[in-house]
Amino acid sequence: MTAAPGISGRGTFSRGVHPPDRKEFACDAPVEVLPVPAKVCVPLLQHLGAPCKATVANKQEVAAGDEVGSSDAFISAPVHTPISGTAGKPVALTLASGKRVQGVPVTAGEGNLAGQELLVEILGGQWPTIGLEQYSPEDITSAAKSAGLAGMGGAGFPTYVKLTRNDQKPIDTLLVNGCECEPYLTADYRLMVEFAAPVITGAMLAARACGAANIVIAVEDNKPLAIEMLEKAAGDTGVKILGLHTKYPQGGEKQTIKAALGRDVPDGGLPLDIGVVVVNVGTAAALARAVVRNGSLTHRVVSVTGAGVARPKNILSPLGVTVGELIDFCGGLNDNAARIVCGGPMMGQAIGDLRTPVTKTTSGITVLTEEDVARADETNCVRCGRCVDVCPLNLVPTRLGLASREGIWDIAKKYSITSCMECGCCAFVCPASLPLVQLIRQGKALMPKD
Repeated sequence: MTAAPGISGRGTFSRGVHPPDRKEFACDAPVEVLPVPAKVCVPLLQHLGAPCKATVANKQEVAAGDEVGSSDAFISAPVHTPISGTAGKPVALTLASGKRVQGVPVTAGEGNLAGQELLVEILGGQWPTIGLEQYSPEDITSAAKSAGLAGMGGAGFPTYVKLTRNDQKPIDTLLVNGCECEPYLTADYRLMVEFAAPVITGAMLAARACGAANIVIAVEDNKPLAIEMLEKAAGDTGVKILGLHTKYPQGGEKQTIKAALGRDVPDGGLPLDIGVVVVNVGTAAALARAVVRNGSLTHRVVSVTGAGVARPKNILSPLGVTVGELIDFCGGLNDNAARIVCGGPMMGQAIGDLRTPVTKTTSGITVLTEEDVARADETNCVRCGRCVDVCPLNLVPTRLGLASREGIWDIAKKYSITSCMECGCCAFVCPASLPLVQLIRQGKALMPKD
């Protein structure tokens, strides 16, 4: 594979780790469609930014794709019902993060698309790569906003904000992130293998919106079939498919940019500061649907994987369905299941309630066994420096974790606790088994605001 002209990245980044990828559980499982649920509860906060307020009344009839919540805030994204039926009064929900939010319940009615018909409507069929100039940049960002697009790689940043042009900071490169470096998860992989066409169309639309002349799709080199299918779909469009070395956290935004483009995002800065916009492959496919088919973000592919679930699958899931329903669709839990994680084991959130809803940022449900979660007893930090050696952001994780545990906030600030991406590399290599990520996450939440 060759890089796009002018790309100077070495295909990797400094530091990081190589955890077992455990992709074998679901990497060969084609995307299946969850049967229409009897009910969903659509969270009014599925993105970074201001929560939405319900825009439908109790007992109001709604059609699949209708908006059920919105906000006037600039950093926000509306939410939509994935099924036709009857809306109810907003109720309280607990997200995987532990945050309590409101959600709009919708009871299923008649006429809902299902199975292959739904899969084709959302991701299948033909996707244009010529004639996209008929869509102005404003048309594309407006469609992204109306459809409720938010980053589906996990961050959940509203897509229309990211794609809106800033004359003071011109963009030269659109980077589409297909690395999916988190162990176990295969949702993005199956999307690229089975539905590469909407990814390419969405990438071209995103580049048109933000003004980027170059389009690069970055994929780790342990996914050769995904690279092959993307190259086939890209054809002579000029979209470049770039293989990166397999290493965690290669899918982190800053790490992907460094590996693919050889550029450094400044501390506290954004990719647009160096002329780059980054979107996830799932977000690109959703943008294609929003623009070309006027479809709202109502479903996403979710991996349900791990040795603790009976039949691991990749599922096209409606947003607002429960984690428990996805697990039931996979045959339920095995007897040795010990922990359910929303996301992957490195950056995911362990949950204790199967009623936790699927949201726009739910890339996977990982079910770990007793053997998977067994760990050595925590001991004192031995000052070995391994956490420093692997931190992709050049931080000192042990200082941040222990300062958080003791509430020493001046030290936490001095060592840039807010810069931590919570990738988990430090905890992965710690010989003392310190829960560094959890401590740092706790410190961010408890540290007094300036």
